[in-house]
Amino acid sequence: MREAWVVGVSGASGTPYAAAVIGGLLDAGEPVDLVVSRAARLTVLDETGRPFRDAHWAEDLAAWLGRDLSGADVRHWPAGDLAAGPSSGSYRVRGMAVVPASTAACAGIAIGLSKDLLQRAAEVNLKERRPVVVVPRETPVTRSHLEHLIDLHDAGAIVLPASPGFYGAGAAASAQQLVDFVAGKVLDALGVPHTLFRRWSGQLGSARSAEPPR
Repeated sequence: MREAWVVGVSGASGTPYAAAVIGGLLDAGEPVDLVVSRAARLTVLDETGRPFRDAHWAEDLAAWLGRDLSGADVRHWPAGDLAAGPSSGSYRVRGMAVVPASTAACAGIAIGLSKDLLQRAAEVNLKERRPVVVVPRETPVTRSHLEHLIDLHDAGAIVLPASPGFYGAGAAASAQQLVDFVAGKVLDALGVPHTLFRRWSGQLGSARSAEPPR
């Protein structure tokens, strides 16, 4: 039976994180159910120059990810479709990542608002006790945002801020390496194997740089 990972993309800046997570899941041979919020479509357009349209989602997703999706197991569910598969706990999925997670998405999920399919799917996965990784990117944060993140933590979500570490690639890390670090941490939290960053080995500086990437 097909059991996909749901990836919800909200309207926060940081669509490269979403692309890297989706790409990592596909590289691992994992099926993906994709939900892109209405606000996220504007962010995708702003950050990539590419649209994301319901009627042309497959070609738009391929252009956004920069990869051929032939043979990839991806389903797209419109964010306004509250009768979609991921809106029900009886629809089998393995869990969900909300990446990036806007303050509005975090608040909506935390209080069970279910304003759209993204929020509803996250709430469903929490109630079904499946893994849910929420990747907030906003900075600085207000007290209310912190309280919503605590509520998400208490509900069983993994709160994983988009805070890249530099030990994998060093101070001269490229933007893509920093994006991949966060995406790799998301996949770690989901239990999905990847090679997106160099793991800490207990060696500093020059000793580490002599090792081949893995």
